[in-house]
Amino acid sequence: MTPISEQTFSNPYQTFEREEWKSLNGHFNHTLIARDIDQLHALNEPLNMQEIEEVYFPLAHLLELHINSYATLRDNNNSFFQRTQQKLPFVIGIAGSVAVGKSTTARVLKKVLSLLPSKPKVELVTTDGFLYPNKVLIERNILNRKGFPESYDAKSLLNFLSSMKSGKKSVAVPVYSHMEYDILEYEKQKIQNPDILIVEGINVLQVNSQRTQGSGVFVSDFFDYAIYVDAAEKDIVNWYINRFESLRATAFQDPTSYFHKYANLSQEESVQMANQIWNEINRPNLQDNILPTKYRADLILEKGSQHFVKTIKVRKI
Repeated sequence: MTPISEQTFSNPYQTFEREEWKSLNGHFNHTLIARDIDQLHALNEPLNMQEIEEVYFPLAHLLELHINSYATLRDNNNSFFQRTQQKLPFVIGIAGSVAVGKSTTARVLKKVLSLLPSKPKVELVTTDGFLYPNKVLIERNILNRKGFPESYDAKSLLNFLSSMKSGKKSVAVPVYSHMEYDILEYEKQKIQNPDILIVEGINVLQVNSQRTQGSGVFVSDFFDYAIYVDAAEKDIVNWYINRFESLRATAFQDPTSYFHKYANLSQEESVQMANQIWNEINRPNLQDNILPTKYRADLILEKGSQHFVKTIKVRKI
């Protein structure tokens, strides 16, 4: 699928440069300690209090408006139907390329939303847990397609979201280990009655290969708000290579790591390998499956070359 350019259709987004966006902060004044910030960002992804205050606090305010409207609509529905419908979680989807910083965005958003005046319970689930186990991918000869739509158990992911939106109080989801590069067979993440559920993954806005047999239901059908984290591909490639280099010197040194085979590469060999993986796997996935979903998002965070958000695009209402 060829990515759609903004020039293809009339622009449905309002665009905010960072200077204007940060003025929307309102009265959300919280200070996170350095330890909190260190736990929120991923490897080689810079994060500071300024980024949180100028980008994520206004975003939390905007989402609070949607969350409150969602609650008001539920109350009005209850009044109209003369029934008491239980509270269901407000679901936020976060999509974007490998190495663009989705995980950091998701963790920061979870933190700042939990600081809202209502002190909501916020849970975060990554779609990595819904990848098929390696043994299944090997049986299907698609281990080298991990991350592509066909490598996910879309039915299980849809069942999980359906359970959340049906009012099920507690649901266990699979856990993925980047160290083992596989699903942890005997470990589960328990999601219990959240007010807000964040679902993060490269595939969450895709519609190809996400329908169950005989149905036209997609993961994004369960979202109340969708965010796409964006950046120029040349910057994402640099971030990917730098992350690979950092992991080679750290996590890959662990003999139990799936990627220990890369531990003894020279710096030049490491860069070549990262480029090869990007060109053979991540670039085709980005171009064919991820980037075309960008304009399905309600909000787009555009990052500059230093990993910090420079522009925010919000879908017009």
